[in-house]
Amino acid sequence: MSAAATKMVKVTLVKSLAGQLANVAQSARGLGLRRIRHSVVVADTPSNRGMMNAASHLLQVEPATHSEKR
Repeated sequence: MSAAATKMVKVTLVKSLAGQLANVAQSARGLGLRRIRHSVVVADTPSNRGMMNAASHLLQVEPATHSEKR
């Protein structure tokens, strides 16, 4: 799969990491999320999907639009 054909998703941190289990907080940090309402566009890979699943109760995940991929 080429870089242009890689599916991307937009991930937003909507709840605080305070008081969360270490693996949940580290998953959110591993996705590149730093603070509440911070969004990042990441590739929809199995490793990223696993991190999104671990912290799913703190995140909002949506497909990335064409303009967000850049």
